[in-house]
Amino acid sequence: MSYLEHIENNNRFDPNLFTPFLIDGKQLGWIEKSFTKHLSRWQNVFKSSNGSITLNSDLSTPEKRSKTIAPILEILHKEGIIDSWVGELYAVNQQYGEEPAFLMERAAVSFFGVRGYGVHVNGLVEKADGMYIWIARRTKDKPFWPGQLDQMVAGGQPAGIGRLENVIKESAEEANIPKSIASTAELVSIIHYRGASSRGMSVDTLFNYDVYLPEDFIPENTDGEVDEFILMPLEEMAHLTETTTEFKDNCNLVNIDLLLRRGLIDESHADYTEIRKKLYAPIS
Repeated sequence: MSYLEHIENNNRFDPNLFTPFLIDGKQLGWIEKSFTKHLSRWQNVFKSSNGSITLNSDLSTPEKRSKTIAPILEILHKEGIIDSWVGELYAVNQQYGEEPAFLMERAAVSFFGVRGYGVHVNGLVEKADGMYIWIARRTKDKPFWPGQLDQMVAGGQPAGIGRLENVIKESAEEANIPKSIASTAELVSIIHYRGASSRGMSVDTLFNYDVYLPEDFIPENTDGEVDEFILMPLEEMAHLTETTTEFKDNCNLVNIDLLLRRGLIDESHADYTEIRKKLYAPIS
């Protein structure tokens, strides 16, 4: 495994396996062709035309679309086709902050290949002998990436809550970080990626934050989703990222970004130029 391979793995897909999902002539998603047969049961809602899937033109407002699509997603979940349920609504749009075309249950986002948003927080500790980072290990009973390593705090960015507000909320839930510390988190980078997954297409934007923690602070999980927190030198995290698959897939991207910013990946690395080019490539 290598840094480049992690980036490429997160961005790998075969467009021939997906159908564009359009609203008002704008492509907002990618629907796996094997999933479109489930949507064909609601031909009064989902229309197939010119090699794409769109919505009935009568659904002309975000409110109408959201209200119509929500019960369909619930049926697909009850039938086990959508294999999980979060109970959070995501804004369906091309870019963060745009007026959403409609709101969608988070668990359905990858099935429609619409853009998802998340916040990832690097928990950093400055010591006399260098920079350390807190790493979380996901519980073994998590439905996705069980037992793998993760950022100290990470979570989806639902509609109706600001990014820093979400960082503060997730920090309290996942690591018991007080608001006085979490509110100092700084947005340091934004990463986009698009790749096929077992649940469709992940088209994600990650908002990455750094927060500096006191040496005597020890994170504690409060929502039952983390088995343990590990404090390790940044160099150790770099080694694990470059040589293993221990981290959750998209967490590798956040790690690589941090290592670039801290200078642990620099011009002396043989793949430096390609790493920067592919990591920060915009996704249309």
